[in-house]
Amino acid sequence: MQLNTNAKRHSRNLLLSLTAFGLLLPAASCPGPDSRRTRRYKKSMLQKSLEKFESTGLVVGEFPLSTNGVIDGDTIRVDGLRTSLRLLAIDTEETFKKPSEKRLFSTGWKNYLKVLMGKRVKPVKMATPLGMEAKKWAEKFFDGVSTVRLERDHPKEIRGRFDRYLVYVFAKKNGQWVNYNLECVRAGMSPYFTKYSYSRRFHKEFLAAQAEARQKKLGIWDPEKMHYIDYDKRLAWWYARADFIKQFEADAIGKPNYIVLTNWDALRRLEANINKKVVILATVGQVKLGDRGPSKVMLSRRRGGDFALIFWDKDVFGTSRIAKHKGEYVRVSGRVSSWFNKRRRRDELQMSISLPGQIKGSDKVPDFADRHPVKSPNK
Repeated sequence: MQLNTNAKRHSRNLLLSLTAFGLLLPAASCPGPDSRRTRRYKKSMLQKSLEKFESTGLVVGEFPLSTNGVIDGDTIRVDGLRTSLRLLAIDTEETFKKPSEKRLFSTGWKNYLKVLMGKRVKPVKMATPLGMEAKKWAEKFFDGVSTVRLERDHPKEIRGRFDRYLVYVFAKKNGQWVNYNLECVRAGMSPYFTKYSYSRRFHKEFLAAQAEARQKKLGIWDPEKMHYIDYDKRLAWWYARADFIKQFEADAIGKPNYIVLTNWDALRRLEANINKKVVILATVGQVKLGDRGPSKVMLSRRRGGDFALIFWDKDVFGTSRIAKHKGEYVRVSGRVSSWFNKRRRRDELQMSISLPGQIKGSDKVPDFADRHPVKSPNK
């Protein structure tokens, strides 16, 4: 009898969740002419905005928030740009976009998790009711906000892998500029996302905000809500990556041949060091194991602009264990060379790897087959 009661309660809660987030009854509406912003950027204004984004420095400037500018909890659009913004230090859960996700979710939350998580060893990204809640929370936060202020975390980190600008977003609330990224963590809509480095400007504030949200069991920290169930695993992974980045940045102080591949001036600095030894920090992208010729590993930068490592010796390739680090950060030391790509008709940079020791990965990145306790960073 108790099982039947629990089953009915679960079904009722699931139905309410589906309806609340528009999964069963999606609203059909068409934006009218009045919903579009009539004021558009002139070419001169657009050029000025783009110049702000492409210049170095921490403060980018103030920009009009686009109509329907909230894409989800961690992505927004501003006027004058074709691409959206990637908000730093946060990673909200995904919103429901595909009919297949909605159908699977309708079979029950536990089954939904089981199917999508499966036997994958690394945490996965997937749509959840909490992802929908984060979007609604963001819409409420920016309600009535017409202008936002955008700032960077690092003057050389301008764009991400998919060309989105990397920023903190500030909105004016009661006469003061409020950091949306930080408040998103404080509200439990996102963890403190350190997969691509600790926040260099607001690290302590993000740690405190996350601790506050966990203590109050808000959002993703509420055990009664439907969200990812493996945040301890995710945090352990992200902290290990952030520690690796932080150590490289510390080692790079006063050493111009230490180059972070995602920095806006990385390729220019590599070109200036042709035939000289450099140390590169980057994530391992595509791995191409050569059958007859050399093996090639691409270090990720931006699409179409990755940096190639060439392995002429298959034993060196295997012993370096670089394939195991795919998707993770490594530091690579060696000499930069240039070659002419006949197909693309241009000179390209690369590095030949002749010794396994030229590749160093983190020994702290968790083995996801095991459980690892989460240790918050000390600093």
